[in-house]
Amino acid sequence: MNPFQSPSHPICQSATHSSSNPPSGRHLPQWRSPLQQWITSFVSGLVLTMSWGMASPTVAAEKVAVRFGPVQQSVAIADLEHFAKTGEISPSLRFYAPFLNAEVQQALNSRLQLDPQVGDELVADLLNSSAGERLLNTLQLVISDSEPEQLNAALIAATQQPDGLSVLGFLQAYPAETVTIEGSSAIALASQMNLPYWQSQALSSVLERELTVSVDPATTAATASPIPTDFDPSLAGNQWVRQQTLMFRDYNRSRTIPVDLYWSRRTTGPLVVLSHGFGADRRFLGYLAHHLASHGFAVAALEHPASNVTWLTEITAGQSSPEGFSDILPASEFIDRPQDVTFLLNELERLNRHSTILRGKLNTDQVVVLGHSLGGYTALALAGAELDLDRLRQFCDSLGAVGLSPADWLQCTATDLPETGRLNLRDERVVQVIALNPVIGHLFNDESLRHLSTPIMILSGTDDAITPAVSQQLLPFAQLQSPKYLLTAIGGTHLSIGDPANLNYALTNSLFVRERPGEETEALRYLLRATSLAFIKQLTPEAERYRPFLTSAYAQSFSTPTLQLRLNSELPPNLSNWLKMAALPLEQLVSSSLQKQSNAQLHAQNDSNFYELLKRLPVVMFILPGNFSLLRNQLSKPNRRKKQEK
Repeated sequence: MNPFQSPSHPICQSATHSSSNPPSGRHLPQWRSPLQQWITSFVSGLVLTMSWGMASPTVAAEKVAVRFGPVQQSVAIADLEHFAKTGEISPSLRFYAPFLNAEVQQALNSRLQLDPQVGDELVADLLNSSAGERLLNTLQLVISDSEPEQLNAALIAATQQPDGLSVLGFLQAYPAETVTIEGSSAIALASQMNLPYWQSQALSSVLERELTVSVDPATTAATASPIPTDFDPSLAGNQWVRQQTLMFRDYNRSRTIPVDLYWSRRTTGPLVVLSHGFGADRRFLGYLAHHLASHGFAVAALEHPASNVTWLTEITAGQSSPEGFSDILPASEFIDRPQDVTFLLNELERLNRHSTILRGKLNTDQVVVLGHSLGGYTALALAGAELDLDRLRQFCDSLGAVGLSPADWLQCTATDLPETGRLNLRDERVVQVIALNPVIGHLFNDESLRHLSTPIMILSGTDDAITPAVSQQLLPFAQLQSPKYLLTAIGGTHLSIGDPANLNYALTNSLFVRERPGEETEALRYLLRATSLAFIKQLTPEAERYRPFLTSAYAQSFSTPTLQLRLNSELPPNLSNWLKMAALPLEQLVSSSLQKQSNAQLHAQNDSNFYELLKRLPVVMFILPGNFSLLRNQLSKPNRRKKQEK
């Protein structure tokens, strides 16, 4: 039984966390066709593209012309401004009426707040990098007849606006009477920047079909163990949980590691270590830590000091370095994070021997590492997956500023490490890994993943805008040979498994991130409670009792109309080729098309060529980072490394 089949299940409670009954009736979002969703994303991406071209108001533009081959349609900027303020569609906008929805209106009204005092520095760093040069080349194809000097000046002016960067501000200040947008080029660029729902549409339907296991009551009993009904692993256990925060100082690495410890009076079994993702903290999975502790496990949720929310806050505020900015993610963090866990285990081993309260409760000889996002990388590195810097550098240097997901931006920061070849950060005490929405991508090579012998469970969400499912989880999962499970949330986002109390509600209304409200993903968190507990229990004498909770039928029973849940130990053969095709780098296709076609050739394209371009776009995505000061550091990284090598 699971709580989504019974409206009267008890409420899980603790001193600091509580979870209410799952809602019995959900308000489904208004359905839109894939074409409508795609066009909405395109218009939003086009709006974002235009916002990059703001210039000084020496000549005020009055119209925007969007051109597809021989077809060109003009729009009065004043009418766009009226639509942004009121939502009313004037006669000149009727052609675009089916696509001018609330999301586009939000994009027109949105402003990106930047510090005008750092505008010159920001743009200089951007344009002095090879990635910045490629970006300008692409923008020249999008904004017809624009020159690099114009775009350079436009970017500087855009970052110096006191009220922030806005789309309408760009349109009103562009130094021409008409801003002409090449539609085909704009779609290609937008497809690299913000089409998470395009991937989700294709990916969701394929995964739902391929990963679904037919559950026939007449045959289930003969082919699998029946699911017990006398207890529910998704609900809190009967152990009273104690919690304490400790601070450990690693003097050798000058790092202070905060840790929240959870344990009970009758703690037994392996020690569970929780590693948070980039920009989060040790409380991100607090509900899960409490749940596991209530079932008798000791849990240590640590915080990584150079990639937590405090670090990110200091960077965005310009407080982390004398210059006002620092790397968004230090390359050394890819080594320090696994070493944080190793250091913590050494400290907890001493506590287990000498502490009056904790003696005998911290089994550091048998450790499960459960990590989210960048914490998923941390867990896999500790399990023995080798960080392959040569392979990573080849990938990162072959791509431009666009075409990368946020996970790629993060992993490419590791290329600034001075080391070469492969790095082994294995800790032999780690005997099991749970990686939730992990950053994997090109950090580990296929051979390293194939040689892992540690049992691994991976969670993937099809609507994850930060770590895209195909490149970051599904393809790496296919390489694993060890005992493994894939938990797939069809409709799940990057933060769906996080404690709703820690979710920034603004992200649920964001134009680019698209996180779902906590009540819509509650079923996934209940399933995660159950499956993570059952998975860890496989290391204990109760393994057989909990094995039925690691079945496809059990996971599917938690599905809701808007969130289909699946659990598989292998990928179906038919899925393999599809994944390889879907994982083609978007920039490799789109940028090559753009580079081979001059503006004159684009003008000569007809409508059939335009739709051919649409059909060729693969199902991958990119979400523009929401802060230009963070983006600046990443764009200049390959350039800085090349300078250092000279």
